[in-house]
Formats: sequence, structure tokens, C-alpha cells
Amino acid sequence: MLAIKLKRIGKKGQATYRIVVAEKRSKMTGKFTDDLGWWNPHQNKCVVSTEKAAEWIKKGAQPTATVHNLLVKKGVVKTPKVVLHKKPAKKEKK
Repeated sequence: MLAIKLKRIGKKGQATYRIVVAEKRSKMTGKFTDDLGWWNPHQNKCVVSTEKAAEWIKKGAQPTATVHNLLVKKGVVKTPKVVLHKKPAKKEKK
């Protein structure tokens, strides 16, 4: 199964990411099928090929949660953002 996920590049402390289409179970630094763009979280900049991303989603590739939120921000996906960090449920005292 194909996934649209992030591939970490850059040196220690200055991570940037490539947005790639790869096999779901492949390693983060492994081979990939297609390169869709890049994301720099430090400068909050993102460049994505919207046409390629939409084409891969139509073919069945599923984006990870972070990539899904980036695609929502760019307007490729029309669904709401995915919550990445849920707050733990509070325990009730008896």
C-alpha cells in the first residue's frame, strides 16, 4: 500500500522534509516512488505539487496525518484537519 509521507533531510537541528510517495512499511530514509515537494517547519514554508498529490490520492495513496494537514492547508484535500495530539482523558475520582 502506498503512502504520502515525510522523508527527513538536512543536518542535525535543522531538519527539513521531502514529501514523497513510498510504500507504507518502507523506512523513512528508504527508496520512494515519487517526489511531491518539501516542507521546512522552522520557516513554516511548504511547496507541494498539487496536481501530483491529487493524482496519487486518486490512485489510492493515503497521506499520513501531518502530510494530510499540509495538504488541507494547500487546498488539495477538502476534509478537515486531523488532530495529531489528543489530550488524555481525565480519570474520575470515586
